[in-house]
Amino acid sequence: MKNKTIIIVLSILCLSSAIGCSDFLEEKSDSRLVTPETLEDNQALLDRISNLLGGNSISAEISSDDLYITDSDYSGISYEPDKRLYTWQPNLVSRSSGNDWESCFYRINICNTVLNNLQQYHIGNSGNVEGQALAIRASIYLEASQIWCLAYSKSSASNNLGLPLRLDPDVNQPSVRSSLLQTYDQILTDLHMAVSLLPDKQVSVTRASKATALGLLARTYLYMGDYANALQYTDQALAIDGELLDFNSLNSSDSYPIKEMNVEVLLPTTIAYSPILSGNNAKIEQAFYDSYDNNDLRKTIFFRTNSDGFILFKGNYSGTSQRSSVLAKDELYLIAAESAAQLNELDKAMERLNGLLVKRWESGTFTNFTVYDKSTALELIRKERRKELLLRGLRWADLKRYNRDGANISLSRTIAGQTYTLAPNDLRYAIAIPEDIIKQTGMPQNPR
Repeated sequence: MKNKTIIIVLSILCLSSAIGCSDFLEEKSDSRLVTPETLEDNQALLDRISNLLGGNSISAEISSDDLYITDSDYSGISYEPDKRLYTWQPNLVSRSSGNDWESCFYRINICNTVLNNLQQYHIGNSGNVEGQALAIRASIYLEASQIWCLAYSKSSASNNLGLPLRLDPDVNQPSVRSSLLQTYDQILTDLHMAVSLLPDKQVSVTRASKATALGLLARTYLYMGDYANALQYTDQALAIDGELLDFNSLNSSDSYPIKEMNVEVLLPTTIAYSPILSGNNAKIEQAFYDSYDNNDLRKTIFFRTNSDGFILFKGNYSGTSQRSSVLAKDELYLIAAESAAQLNELDKAMERLNGLLVKRWESGTFTNFTVYDKSTALELIRKERRKELLLRGLRWADLKRYNRDGANISLSRTIAGQTYTLAPNDLRYAIAIPEDIIKQTGMPQNPR
């Protein structure tokens, strides 16, 4: 009966995630009959891993320079919205269901439902479940902000468009875009509350822990350019458990050498399917592959060469062909290194970077990096960040913040003889909201 109840509730939430759905409003009164009223049922809602942690957004990864596809690959893709994302088109005419916007707010609504249930039914001893819901909601809002908002800048965040902050499962509430400052404030509020509620570790890594929330705080502050806080919360997360996966223990001949739920994983999220991101279509630039030293085990753990000579990626933290957007401790080592370098704490920056890389190179071959100035440290760390976090859904956010800070990175793609470009700080870095959503809600579209 419990599983049946949860399935019914999730079905209702799916209907409600398309904001403003009148059919759902007609069924709303019936939904009260199946609302989970126990702590166990609400934990079960959060434990439906395929709903909350699976199917994260594809838009940012497709738009990034982590991969390329051939002309033949491109012409063979029938789904137009993905092709438009790949070529940075200014608008996005997307199907009304199954798009990234719907996915994000469906998952947010699950969290909102749990939080509402805990309060409405006065469920006791609920701090752990509440903390999980807050941490996951914050992670989804952070994910969404990297897609549909410009890079965070303290000087403009109060004026730039943010996201509609839907904090209640009531679908009668209108969708109104907040400022970017308000969006980040909500993310931080949720995460700080989650840290105060969650245990250091959980019985399963699929449940957000205090280490998860601290890691998400570090990622958020990094995106904001608040390096002191990014370093502080990274250190706190790694103090709980800083163990890394030793790539010397992996078998590079395996189809997917990195197994899911390994010791580094703090939140095992995966990216939704897209033909552009598929194992055979998503190709890696030769020059990027060549940048890995032959003693760097990532060169054989992460990559394979197909029969046509193209380099493909197999280093998914899902242990399968499914692309992973996992929050893991390797990212935290890199956040700590970059933040320390930004604060001119170069010894600490290299300590964190070298601590990661020694676990990535063949035993006995790695020599610690030493740097003597901030710019050299940042250049090295950002190079290693890209090599470590390839196809993890993070590059788009990195490009935005690097260009915000003056990196002046331009992107270019050529398809069938036509070249598409994306200039630094282009307004298209805030991807267009699907037109159906704009029509339904009356929210302003991202400027072009």
